Amino acid sequence: MRERKAFDQLTCSSKVRRHFHTVNMVQWTDAERAAIVSLWGKIDVGEIGPQALSRLLIVYPWTQRHFSGFGDISTNAAIVANDKVAAHGKTVMGGLDRAVKNLDDIKNAYTKLSQKHSEQIHVDPDNFRLLAECISVCVGAKFGPKVFNADAQEAWQKFLAVVVAALGKQYH
Repeated sequence: MRERKAFDQLTCSSKVRRHFHTVNMVQWTDAERAAIVSLWGKIDVGEIGPQALSRLLIVYPWTQRHFSGFGDISTNAAIVANDKVAAHGKTVMGGLDRAVKNLDDIKNAYTKLSQKHSEQIHVDPDNFRLLAECISVCVGAKFGPKVFNADAQEAWQKFLAVVVAALGKQYH
């Protein structure tokens, strides 16, 4: 149920919602696969990851509580300059690489990561949706409408919705 709630809260088209029933039943068109793989091939995880995580911590400051071990995150400038934030942003994007490589089985690819975030870190699963939004903003800002056109964005949003649902799958 939580995965459906997380998906419903994503800002995406009704076409994406129609295709998404559960993490187990997602189907990708050839065009969606091509768009996701092509866009992913252009993304510099060392650039987008730190930007997206910094944006999350700045725009949604309550998410900072999960990063107390990262040192100074008391100001926007401190967050952007924080090496631990940057490193974790790259790690997050590495997690998306796993999803791109496992498009047909994202749920199972994320089982252990979902358990870790649920049982050990106790992250509110809604934070995954917020981070997905931040990643999309950064990708859109980086590539603009020629690369991140409506079709690419639709496929990317569907992809992130499936990842968010998979990350929330192990929550009780």
